Amino acid sequence: MGDRMGVACPVCNKQVKEALINDHLDSACEDYVLSQEEIDASNAPKTYKGFLTPAKRTASSSSSAKNGAAASTQAPPATQNVARPKTPPAGTKRSFDEASEGVSNGTPKSPMAPKKTKYSVLQKVAPLPERMRPTSLDDVCGQDLVGPDGLLRGMIETNTLPSMVLWGGPGTGKTTIARLIANTSGSRFIEINSTSTGVAEVKKLFAEALKELQLTGRKTIIFCDEIHRFSKAQQDVFLGPVEAGQVTLIAATTENPSFKVINALLSRCRTFTLAKIGDEDLIKIQKRAMAAEDCTSPLINDDMLRYLASFADGDARMALSLLELAMNASKRPSMTAEGIKKELTQTLVYDRNGDQHYDNISALHKSIRGSAPDAALYYLARMLKSGEDPLYIARRLIVVASEDVGLADNTLLPLATATMFACQTVGMPECRINLAHLVTALSLSPKSTRAYRGLVNVETALAEPGVAGLAVPIHLRNAPTKLMKEMGYGEEYKYNPHYVDGRVKQEYLPEKIKDRKFLEGLDLGTKIDEDLVGDDELLPEIDD
Repeated sequence: MGDRMGVACPVCNKQVKEALINDHLDSACEDYVLSQEEIDASNAPKTYKGFLTPAKRTASSSSSAKNGAAASTQAPPATQNVARPKTPPAGTKRSFDEASEGVSNGTPKSPMAPKKTKYSVLQKVAPLPERMRPTSLDDVCGQDLVGPDGLLRGMIETNTLPSMVLWGGPGTGKTTIARLIANTSGSRFIEINSTSTGVAEVKKLFAEALKELQLTGRKTIIFCDEIHRFSKAQQDVFLGPVEAGQVTLIAATTENPSFKVINALLSRCRTFTLAKIGDEDLIKIQKRAMAAEDCTSPLINDDMLRYLASFADGDARMALSLLELAMNASKRPSMTAEGIKKELTQTLVYDRNGDQHYDNISALHKSIRGSAPDAALYYLARMLKSGEDPLYIARRLIVVASEDVGLADNTLLPLATATMFACQTVGMPECRINLAHLVTALSLSPKSTRAYRGLVNVETALAEPGVAGLAVPIHLRNAPTKLMKEMGYGEEYKYNPHYVDGRVKQEYLPEKIKDRKFLEGLDLGTKIDEDLVGDDELLPEIDD
């Protein structure tokens, strides 16, 4: 009887003799399939590598011979291993939802695992952004990469996907695109998060992916969300499997991969940048959600949607979350449009731990350099509102006082250091006033980069061969010992205060570069911005 017993194939789910399962897999699941008569003749339940037949489940759940007999006449069952969902027959599109629900094509599901019911319950309680997640590439808004002529869209449709890094802000579609790739590629899909997955578990997934590839020829896509939270040493674990093609890695990050992902992994992946979603696309997404939720509240009009989209700042998840809150608030009888706007006011301006930390301090510095006090105050307030350390801002402004104002107003450096002391003494929120004082003064002051440019010119000269090691002229050398005096150190030095106006004829640079000039005569440069031509108010006066 053992030769006649059937087991469920882990790929096609057909009943096959246990001894011939490998031959069946080698034949692309075409040969060695048991007939219905042979299946009926097999009375004893059996398992194959963790795939339990319904006959076994039914027999274990009931001691009744009647139930056991009924179970033996069921149709070929669906596989119940959640960690390894089965592949539909050739030619059938495998959707992400079908894979997650364990739905088979034409095969009834086991009553022991009502995944459809659980999935439906989760759908009902899921937030609006999750319920409205696109189910096809055509539904993705605001990302040209997956648009009709998008580069990534072409790779997906031709099934020529490389390992990749999706870089974009929150709510730009990184997870959605990864899941849609899995939906259309027919590959095995595994989703992990670096905050909850360790290196040991990742290595185990790689080993399983290799076995799957060798056994069935099916590729595995591993989607790693927030890969930047893996340390650089931990990211090394991806190198071998990705380079060998053992897995296709789709890594998502909100941080600049140039700084947060190791170069060796970046060189093995293609980096795609996802842009912030524009307001018009956000409004389109919100209207689609309103139609799906059958929302007809007069308070949620186009003006309200535009208001919510502007606060979302390119984040579709936030736009839908705000919309969901607005729809719930609109159900209150006394609620008004202004009341909804007031309740949904966003306080966080930017993430001070991300790239915007550097972007905003750069914008503040350049606004001061460009004598634009309004812009400088805007970036200052934006940074402080987001919880930026005021001492960090004060330290940078000390640099600005010398680098950009410099010799044009020597009082700004003492003011900057005093502001630093004020921030240490007073603290927030009052020290924001001291910072505003300094930022405004720096913006309105005349600018001179003579000292800074002179230093840069010297540093450039020191990089030339032989310049950095030139001997100091002997008359400028110190002579603290008798031997040095006898050698003539400092002997011909002319002490300037002994002469009228301190003027003497004396060389101070080494002989080889004695004619070099490092400090330039102008406070600023001589270029004229072409955009100023024709604007008499902004065009600078040029001496003949």
